[in-house]
Amino acid sequence: MHFVVMGAGRVGIALASLLDERGHSVAIIDRNPDAFRKLPASFTGRRVTGIGFDRDTLKQAGIEKAYAFAAVSNGDNSNIISARVVRETFNIDRVVARIYDPTRAEVYERLGIPTVATVRRTTEAVLSWMLPPDTDEVWTHPTGAVSLAKIRPADGWLGYSIDKLEKLVGHRVVFISRLGIVQEVKSGLVLQENDVLYIAISGHEVVPVRDLLVKSPPAEV
Repeated sequence: MHFVVMGAGRVGIALASLLDERGHSVAIIDRNPDAFRKLPASFTGRRVTGIGFDRDTLKQAGIEKAYAFAAVSNGDNSNIISARVVRETFNIDRVVARIYDPTRAEVYERLGIPTVATVRRTTEAVLSWMLPPDTDEVWTHPTGAVSLAKIRPADGWLGYSIDKLEKLVGHRVVFISRLGIVQEVKSGLVLQENDVLYIAISGHEVVPVRDLLVKSPPAEV
């Protein structure tokens, strides 16, 4: 898959390098060509000099074929403008922006653009938004009897009720994170874009749950 990263600071360099190491196609954008010197010698991705919200610059970076875009420069305004241009002009759904001001971050998350605050999250948080959906154990009881798994279902699940999803996976969905707000799941709730589910699982049965939810539901569901 192809990914585009805007900002060649510490987070952008780390992010682009990780994606490149994992065998993905990557393009990194920065207005200062000297910033690319921080990339490792093994980096095989594309270096694009320009402004992250400039359409021509984005096209040079291959945005039209990108699976996801991350705006992680050191400027809130540049990041959010870039994220909106990518989403609204190039129709890239998986977009994340780094925002320093927590008040502004809440506003943009309510607009449907996930944000990452510098202090409270890391490069891995951005990476989790860019990569395809997956499942992680966020808590496990010391006995190993119960785990809490976190997952973003594939887009094919959008519009399905939590009740129907629970019947298929055989486990209880306890919480849902929507637009940056975590809430208890109530009967009748329907999945929306960018929802993150927290599922109570017996033992360590995470793999079967992941295998079901990272792809579209079966036709008979």
